[in-house]
Amino acid sequence: MNYKNIHIGNLIENAVSENSIELSRICKFLRCTEKQVQEMYASSSLNTEILLQWSKLLEYDFFRIYSQHMILYAPTSSKIKSSSSEEKKTILPRFRKNIYTQEVIDFILEQIMSGEMTREEVLKRYRIPKTTLHKWIGKYSR
Repeated sequence: MNYKNIHIGNLIENAVSENSIELSRICKFLRCTEKQVQEMYASSSLNTEILLQWSKLLEYDFFRIYSQHMILYAPTSSKIKSSSSEEKKTILPRFRKNIYTQEVIDFILEQIMSGEMTREEVLKRYRIPKTTLHKWIGKYSR
């Protein structure tokens, strides 16, 4: 899976094919035409409401693909954190943990095992806690 360049339409089309879902069912569920479905397959991005509908229909969290992209490729925060224990208040939900799929773990471990990156480079680039990386190496190293 290429998390750097996501073409969501191709991924949805592949999932539809794997699940053998008929086009008539898709059109009925999404309340759209066959032409619109074909346009969605060709699109590299989709409206979140439509993506949510596809996720429900195919019983697959397509949003997680974007979360993995953020984990691997989002730049580090330029905000300087204050030394005080007070956190900035926000109405947005705060997530306590990153979501690491097995694919992401395998990708990161492959970077280390192949010598493309050192452990320190992985820690710095992907902002993974040191203890988490050491647990992965102990658990998944072959």
